[in-house]
Amino acid sequence: MSASSELEKAATSYAIEAVRLDKQGSKGMAITMYQRAIETLLKLVQLYPDYGLNKVYIQRAMAYQERIRAIQGVGGSFEPQLGEEKPTEEETTATPPTEAKKASFDELVLKEKPNVKWDEVIGLEQAKKAIKEAIVYPVQRPDLFPLGWPRGILLFGPPGCGKTLLAAGVATEIDAAFFSVDAASIMSKWLGEAEQNVARLFATVRKTAQEGRPAIVFIDELDSLIGKHSSEVGGEVRMRNQFLKEMDGVIDKGKNLHAYVIGATNKPWDLDWPFIRRFQKRILVPLPDYGARLHMFKLYTSHLTLAPDMDLYELSQISEGFSGSDIRDVAQSAHLSVVGEFFESGRAKDKQAQPRPIAMEDFRGILEARKPSVSIDMVASYNKWFEAFKAL
Repeated sequence: MSASSELEKAATSYAIEAVRLDKQGSKGMAITMYQRAIETLLKLVQLYPDYGLNKVYIQRAMAYQERIRAIQGVGGSFEPQLGEEKPTEEETTATPPTEAKKASFDELVLKEKPNVKWDEVIGLEQAKKAIKEAIVYPVQRPDLFPLGWPRGILLFGPPGCGKTLLAAGVATEIDAAFFSVDAASIMSKWLGEAEQNVARLFATVRKTAQEGRPAIVFIDELDSLIGKHSSEVGGEVRMRNQFLKEMDGVIDKGKNLHAYVIGATNKPWDLDWPFIRRFQKRILVPLPDYGARLHMFKLYTSHLTLAPDMDLYELSQISEGFSGSDIRDVAQSAHLSVVGEFFESGRAKDKQAQPRPIAMEDFRGILEARKPSVSIDMVASYNKWFEAFKAL
């Protein structure tokens, strides 16, 4: 298989997985897969500028980016169709549904091994330090921890700031089995059999840890699962009680298993106290500071052709308040805009022609046209909750 065919296959695989997760309502994981599809398509266009379907790939990448913005609540309700040319049979039918349907345990628990290195988790030094102390060091030298170690880790903060990335990074660091579930999907798709599936999930995790391999359960949108509810039906109460029971089994100080539960939430104030106290580490994952934003702009533009007037230091200053995913979207938007302009001009027919370098004005235009996805009031709310419940 040629390199171009491998890239096409990878992009299709990411897109199909993104749409599947999108159908389930697994927002965070769907966004990650859409972004991987975009990156692969853009890499294909860059490596093979004379490829006949490049215009289609650019259109697909722009559609996926629009869908990401829609999921984040900053765009329209566009739902991508996975291509008009050379679609696979699975692609053709893989479109987000209008109605939710029951999903199985295997559909809702992703077991794909993450491949995220610590140096890919930009900034967040305090969060990384707390996670290393709670998970990495006990795995490396359990004999140095006679009092045991934390098994419940709560990551909270604004959306798009790296909570999922942190969980994936630590799983890679300790070569852990990684079980990723979306709490909103559990509530909407498992109701009626949620207790059995929660029990099955934790039984699998304990078995993995007992066999000598660290295991991590990552629960996204944790507030959907264990948040405060003014009225609950019996199934929800039983499922929440089952989750409490399973959490107690994992964090039992008498058992030195390397089994961990990492929960992520954008709404920590919606969590019930019985659940909060089971997460011995409660870590704020904040918006990136100036240094982190600069590092991100350097990373996301490292494979792009930039004009001489590009000033990443200025971009880092004028993007204050933007999340990590916001900055990634800005870089992608600037790139897509220039490549789209190239195809619209008709110059792509010239096999030797290349898009113009991305200029500072392209980035300024994108930054002026969009606002940060996190408001000042939201940041204040996170800091207030952190002061009340932090446990590093």
